[in-house]
Amino acid sequence: MSTAEKNDLKFDVLSDVGLNVAENYGLVFEFNDELKALYQQWGIDLAKSNGINDWKLPVPGTFVIEKNGRIALAYINADYTKRLEPKEAVAVLEKLSHAVTV
Repeated sequence: MSTAEKNDLKFDVLSDVGLNVAENYGLVFEFNDELKALYQQWGIDLAKSNGINDWKLPVPGTFVIEKNGRIALAYINADYTKRLEPKEAVAVLEKLSHAVTV
C-alpha cells in the first residue's frame, strides 16, 4: 500500500525507490569508504536495507510541485533529523487548491 493510500491523501506522493529522482536533482549523499566501514562496524548495511548496491542516502527534502511544473515549496536539509512540518506543506497544498487558474 502506498503512502497516499495509507494516509488517504488527496494528492500524489512520489516515492523514490532506487534514488533515481534524488540523483537527477543532485540530492544524494554517497558514503566514502571510511564511513562505510564505520556503519558496517555498527552492523548497518545500507546497501542491503535500501535494496540497492550503492552506499547512498537521499538528502531529505519535501517539495510541492504544481501541475504546470512550478515548484511551490522546496525544503531541503542535509540533517535528517530536521524535517518540514507537515502542516506547512498542507497549507501550501490548500492554498494551491483554492487558487484560481487563468
